[in-house]
Amino acid sequence: MHDEPIDPFNGDPADPASGLHDPGDDAPLDALTDVERQDVLEDLADLEIYQALLAPVGVRGLVIECEDCREPHYFDWDLLRGNLRHLLSSGRPRVHEPAYDPDPDHYVTWEYARGYADGVHDTLTDGNDDAPGPEEPGGEEPRNEETGREEPGRR
Repeated sequence: MHDEPIDPFNGDPADPASGLHDPGDDAPLDALTDVERQDVLEDLADLEIYQALLAPVGVRGLVIECEDCREPHYFDWDLLRGNLRHLLSSGRPRVHEPAYDPDPDHYVTWEYARGYADGVHDTLTDGNDDAPGPEEPGGEEPRNEETGREEPGRR
């Protein structure tokens, strides 16, 4: 599977874009630093969590405010994942194009997705933090599996 679309004019002498500058001819960019690489890997891991939580409720991806053109860019989950993997492998971001007629109601910001995931995490862990443990006042002593009776002092 290709991360980028296949060029239908590859090798064609009548390629209409043959006279245009190929950005691949530029001097190679510096590789990602260890910190940048770790950030991208963390973004990929976060993206998996966000998609698992938000896709079932109808969210199609993330919207990111482009620093270059100051416009929102809508990325579905797979496209954003592919862009991050491309950045890891090549050290340069992909050229971006606006999505074709996206419905903004189906995209959320990275910050919203992070907050949503944090809220789900907090909700799931709050139930466990409130119950006293066996060593705390009000906590249960271990029980004998056969009799079901508490066995004080056995831990």
